Amino acid sequence: MEKEWSNEFGRVIISQEVIETVSGLAAMECYGLVGMSSHNMQDGIADLLGWENISKGIEVDIDDDKVKLELNIIVEYGTNIQEVAHNVMNRVKYVIEENVGIHVEEININIQGVRVGDVDK
Repeated sequence: MEKEWSNEFGRVIISQEVIETVSGLAAMECYGLVGMSSHNMQDGIADLLGWENISKGIEVDIDDDKVKLELNIIVEYGTNIQEVAHNVMNRVKYVIEENVGIHVEEININIQGVRVGDVDK
C-alpha cells in the first residue's frame, strides 16, 4: 500500500514502509519508550526490535488522504504507561502530519511489555 500525490510537475509516491519508519523514529523520541515490539509475539514474550527493524512493530492502513496506525511498544518500568502512550500518540501524529503531509485519523498503541533498566548498575 502507498500514498500518491500528483500535481503539474509529476507524482510523489510514499510507500507504507516510509510511514512505518517515520512513525517508529518519532515514537522512539518519547520518554519512557524502550523500543518497538513485533506484533507477532510468540509464547507471550515481546521481542525488542533493533533500529534496523523498527518498522516491523507498526501496522499502517492508508485510506485516501488518511492513515490509521497501530504501534506495538515496550515501555520502561516505573513510568506512567498511560502518559507514555499518550505522548507517543501525539508525537507520531505531529511528525506524520508535518513531515509526510497525510492526516492521521487514528493511532492505537499496544503495550507489549515492560522492561526494567540495567540490572548490573
